[in-house]
Amino acid sequence: MTNRPNEICDTLLMAVVQAQDADIVDSILHEKNISITRLPSTGAFLGRRNATLLIGIPEERQQEILAALKENCRQRIEYIAVPLESAPLPMPAPTPVTVGGATVFALEVDHYEEL
Repeated sequence: MTNRPNEICDTLLMAVVQAQDADIVDSILHEKNISITRLPSTGAFLGRRNATLLIGIPEERQQEILAALKENCRQRIEYIAVPLESAPLPMPAPTPVTVGGATVFALEVDHYEEL
């Protein structure tokens, strides 16, 4: 997963982003000469489509990539139906929930091989 010649990827970022943000993040990182592996995933709470991005980078580029993710992964308001407890009939009330952005895990890489 080498991005530039002579760069050592010693950090693995795992970024979970909404599916609609994944394409723009992919192209932004491609412009920065960063390779990613994209895995489809699903959010557990709302069941929405996500993408998990595996990004191998040198540690000194971590802040640059985090800034790109923050700038291009938007938060959105989704509405879920929650039944009203005091209503005589189970009528759902739309409840706003903030979703989106990026959830990023940074892992130190001790060793990797390209086979």
